[in-house]
Amino acid sequence: MRFREKTPSKSFINLTPLVDMLFIILLFFLVTSTFIDQPNIQLELPTTKHTPTSKVDEQVLTISRDGRLFFQNEPVERKKLIQVLKKAFSQQTEKTLVLRADKNVPYGLVVDVMDAAKGAGLKKIVAPTVVDPEKQS
Repeated sequence: MRFREKTPSKSFINLTPLVDMLFIILLFFLVTSTFIDQPNIQLELPTTKHTPTSKVDEQVLTISRDGRLFFQNEPVERKKLIQVLKKAFSQQTEKTLVLRADKNVPYGLVVDVMDAAKGAGLKKIVAPTVVDPEKQS
């Protein structure tokens, strides 16, 4: 009796399903990710150790490093800040202002802007920060 020796078949991996899955995963992440529109104003936000940041979709007032004010990415003079804020928040019931200021802005300027916001009738001012992973304990 003679047995035939089986020749080993060459196996291969079909990459087509793998590539299809990679495209589906890429498409999933592109569709579900959010993109935050940041203005072209260069800021270095202050860091915190313990306070997590929260995302608020509200009106944004930015104080640049050189002390210029921008409301919704439009330049605003300090004298007209109260009028601009009153006009912007006149139709809103939730009067929350997001105050983004560079960490090198003088404290007095930040207090003046906060005072103007309170003078415009705003109830809540949120100041976003960046959590520094090196400082966390």
